[in-house]
Amino acid sequence: MIYRFLADVLLVFHLSFAIFAGIGALLVLRWPRLRWVHVPVAAWGALIMFGGWICPLTPLEKYLRRLGGQAGYEGGFLEHYIISVLYPAGLTRGLQIGIGLFVVAVNGFVYGRMIARRRRAFHADGGVPRG
Repeated sequence: MIYRFLADVLLVFHLSFAIFAGIGALLVLRWPRLRWVHVPVAAWGALIMFGGWICPLTPLEKYLRRLGGQAGYEGGFLEHYIISVLYPAGLTRGLQIGIGLFVVAVNGFVYGRMIARRRRAFHADGGVPRG
């Protein structure tokens, strides 16, 4: 029973990680120091998508499910839990690249806006950096 519980906890963490990678820059707008966590998470998420890799959390979840007496599933995390609901045909390489581009575009846009805002504030203050 503990293995099923651990697999479920890992699933929630994995889903949270994926969402944070995709749109976490929106949280950084409110809590700027969070960028030190978000940037590597977003980079990892995009690399997984662009590389066509499987996140190491997926095999770990499958392993815990097997230890808990549950059948593992085929494919990756996105394919099993998310893409299978939205796109029953499965995760294609093109879709995977599209997800990677979405991660880069959303986060790039938000971080670009933040940088532009800081530059404007810097120049408005006469070039004096704020603490």
